[in-house]
Amino acid sequence: MTTAPAIVRFEELEDGPAIRAVHEAAFPSPDEARLVDALRANGKAWVSLVAEADAHVVGHILFSPVTLTGHPLVGVGLAPVAVVPGLQKRGVGKLLVWKGIEVCRQRKYPFVVVLGEPAYYQQFGFLRATLRQLQNEYGVDEEFMVLQLSENVLPASGGLVKYAPEFAALGDQRPQDERV
Repeated sequence: MTTAPAIVRFEELEDGPAIRAVHEAAFPSPDEARLVDALRANGKAWVSLVAEADAHVVGHILFSPVTLTGHPLVGVGLAPVAVVPGLQKRGVGKLLVWKGIEVCRQRKYPFVVVLGEPAYYQQFGFLRATLRQLQNEYGVDEEFMVLQLSENVLPASGGLVKYAPEFAALGDQRPQDERV
């Protein structure tokens, strides 16, 4: 496959095996594929989109709930996002991220967090989370970023962002950087 995706759409029930294959191809271990399966099985795949090219699933992005300790806010975490190796660095990941943010905004989620490469995610409007007094359970600083989807939604006092318990299955790893 050498073409760009013709479509980004919501995951459908029959996409499960293809999504698993995308993550297994993009990452060095099956951990992210298992994470996606666990989040889906537990009703925590709040936004799950696929990129399709030539009638094949070639990319996937998932947003799952995150909480902010001491506050009633529930946002979403972007993780994982993957593109099949032959189409990485060709805009498929960007398309998935842009569409995912758009859907999250439409669904009125207050914020999105991500653990990833700052130079990549800044193009989407993500800022270093510590600028908003936000910490994470992995102790990551520079690579932990936030995007407010509504103005002034984050409390000035900040807080600790916690990912869904399914992420604990990744062991002592943090959510993997993207493979886009």
